Amino acid sequence: MFDFMILILGIIIGSFLAICIYRLPQNQSIVTPTSHCLHCNTKLKAWDLIPILSYLLLRGKCRYCAKPYSSRYAVVELITGLLFLWCYQIVGWSPDLLKVLIFTAFLIVITFIDYDHQLILDKVLIWFAGAGVAINLYSGYPRIADMLIAALIGGGLLLLVAVLTSGGMGGGDIKFVAVLGLWLGVKLVIVALLLAFIIGGVGGVLLLILKVKGRKDFIPFGPFIAIGAFISILYGSKLVWWYLHTIAK
Repeated sequence: MFDFMILILGIIIGSFLAICIYRLPQNQSIVTPTSHCLHCNTKLKAWDLIPILSYLLLRGKCRYCAKPYSSRYAVVELITGLLFLWCYQIVGWSPDLLKVLIFTAFLIVITFIDYDHQLILDKVLIWFAGAGVAINLYSGYPRIADMLIAALIGGGLLLLVAVLTSGGMGGGDIKFVAVLGLWLGVKLVIVALLLAFIIGGVGGVLLLILKVKGRKDFIPFGPFIAIGAFISILYGSKLVWWYLHTIAK
């Protein structure tokens, strides 16, 4: 029962996240105007906005002008629902669940905007950082010192990479990892970074092999950082334990 509730909650929140992903890079309000068809500008009714279901019933077309609209909204809704369900399966019904769900929601917004526009927006990072600090201060973990050190280490490591590669890493990526440090603490932000580089290397090669990207095309690193961070917040402590008791033993 709870599994289904979390899935539906994720899908509903995903509908809002899809609006953020579309509007924020264009400096538009995420509140007004209300949802409307981008082709005929008709204000959409409540039954036109049922997450995923409306898209399927209308076959991806506007009810009023019959022109197709992007499947992105339904995709973001579905991904958010599935990731929320994944988080619940790992974290369970615990105080940490809200933290992990909020964390995941921000990662989704950052990932899609960076993929579309090669931008990690400061206004998103500010809210992301504020939420992380507030939640961690309330829960008491990680402690303030750990958060600050993690932010310096995470951002500093990517800054070093940017310097060594002559700008191969963007400023948005550096700030993104610094904010992740505020959420995760030292150990988990290092895990997130290691995973990001591994996944980024493999993913970059696959994109080239599949010809999704060419050798001269820019491949945003933000989505790989987000994947590493998602894995880290769910499994990072277990990965650290496994490393210390097997590889480093």
